Amino acid sequence: MIGLIAHNEKPGVENVLRSVIAELVRCDMPFAVEPHVAEMAGSVGAESVLPFETLAARSDTFITLGGDGTILRLVYRLGDVLRPVFGINIGSLGFLTCAAPSEIAQMITAMRNGGYVLSERTLLRAELLRDGKTLQTFHALNDVVTGRGARPEMVRLKLTLNGISLINYNADGLIVATPTGSTAYSLSAGGPVLVPESKCFVVTPICPHVLTNRATVVGDDAVIEASVAERSDDVVLTIDGQDMTALKFGDTLRITKSDRIFPLAMLRPFPEILREKLKWSGSNI
Repeated sequence: MIGLIAHNEKPGVENVLRSVIAELVRCDMPFAVEPHVAEMAGSVGAESVLPFETLAARSDTFITLGGDGTILRLVYRLGDVLRPVFGINIGSLGFLTCAAPSEIAQMITAMRNGGYVLSERTLLRAELLRDGKTLQTFHALNDVVTGRGARPEMVRLKLTLNGISLINYNADGLIVATPTGSTAYSLSAGGPVLVPESKCFVVTPICPHVLTNRATVVGDDAVIEASVAERSDDVVLTIDGQDMTALKFGDTLRITKSDRIFPLAMLRPFPEILREKLKWSGSNI
């Protein structure tokens, strides 16, 4: 069964949703939606409306309508059991989505015929340590971000790599990103683009005070630890833009490769997506 997930605040999402449902019905492909999505669709059989927990348990595949954030929120809600996701982009860039609204029929045909690739995306595992004890554990598809929150001053963060001191940052914050997340916040902060199969992570400071502080690429077997090196009430941890947790002086984030793998459906190869999204056209010399 296919689970339909829609961002209800995206302009025009209702029309796209109805087009998806019409194509699924035409192809005799079973699907179900959450109650709020059924309200947007207008005409979905009662047997196809399920609470999210039931929808998540019964769905073999998901179709999302929105953007990358919609996929990130779905991954967050699914937790341990991650299913293949086909994303329809209703927004701007959409690096994780595989189709535009004009390509709905093409996408669903590919779903029926197996004309797609599942790109296995690595996640990060972040442990929040306080006084030597693990307070919380998070998993991130895109990135783990330590930032200055509402405070006007920069934050001081001590970074160690595999137990060896690497650097003390004076910056607005620090991003640790997966290859998937390298095209998100990390890219905006000056980090490199990593292809999905890179088997590495990128550590990118946000507006560092020292100009020689640059993004660093490390293997995905690395143990990255970032500690809050000064007293402040406004340092915050954000996971994929979903969780926001206050950090205290002495708190440490231990970041490693997660045991979770996210199967992202792709209809086109990544270099083609990258070229299109970043509008790379080559040299005009």
